[in-house]
Amino acid sequence: MSSFKTFKAKVVTAAALAASATLALSGCATGNDDAGDKIRIGIKYDQPGLGYQDGKDYTGFDTEVARYVAKELGYNEDQIEWVESPSANRENMLSNGQVDMIFATYSITNTRLKSVDFAGPYFVAGQDLLVQKDNNDIHGPEQLNGKDLCSVTGSTSAKKIQDKFASDVQLVQQNSYSDCVVALNAGMVDAVTTDDIILAGLGSTKANQGQLKLVGNTFTTERYGVGLPKGSDKCGKINAAINKMVETGEWEKALDKSVGESGFKYNQKLNPPKLDNSCSKPTQDSK
Repeated sequence: MSSFKTFKAKVVTAAALAASATLALSGCATGNDDAGDKIRIGIKYDQPGLGYQDGKDYTGFDTEVARYVAKELGYNEDQIEWVESPSANRENMLSNGQVDMIFATYSITNTRLKSVDFAGPYFVAGQDLLVQKDNNDIHGPEQLNGKDLCSVTGSTSAKKIQDKFASDVQLVQQNSYSDCVVALNAGMVDAVTTDDIILAGLGSTKANQGQLKLVGNTFTTERYGVGLPKGSDKCGKINAAINKMVETGEWEKALDKSVGESGFKYNQKLNPPKLDNSCSKPTQDSK
């Protein structure tokens, strides 16, 4: 009887040790209490240099920043689930829980702040012009009178130039900025307009390298933020991650890797951003 008790005690002790080991291993799985099994990150799939799907690969500056932030939050790259997030669907995707955060040239505006939160910005862009490499006539929006200007159907970028800078500009609309670039290379339009870093990404593709150039004279301010569900408690941690990315030089490396081939020079008065621990607040000039 005593030998049975001794055997039973050994079994209980072994089970307890095994349970303790399992708990210890599970506690070390991510090193971060916030990290779950997966994190769903919304990006664009069709913006070269920013958010672009190439087979199973996802490339661009937005994805590089997203990877860095996710790692700082405790997620390995194989825990990231990339989700295509078209511009028109971003607020709904956050509100409905389809994604946990969005990095997709997502400008922080007063209107959007009513329904979602933003960490960041992680980049401050500005509207610019893309022209052929040998074009020396266009130095800014004021030189577009009588010229053909391309932008995407539904975009306000080209109309903004017509209203504020060049009333005689001829607006040409295409379904995508890639289509606008095809028209530019073919000489069908004189310039393409949208945010500078988007244009830089288009100019960085192999087909366009050495063929096009950015004018480099921005005339708007667009703060790209990290979209989050309303009431999120992640802004401070995300901002700290972005600050660390800047301080370590990884932000600069990511930008050069993504759009450096275009010769893009970012606005050093506005970039890289310096962030506090709070979510973005409404600004007077946001629209």
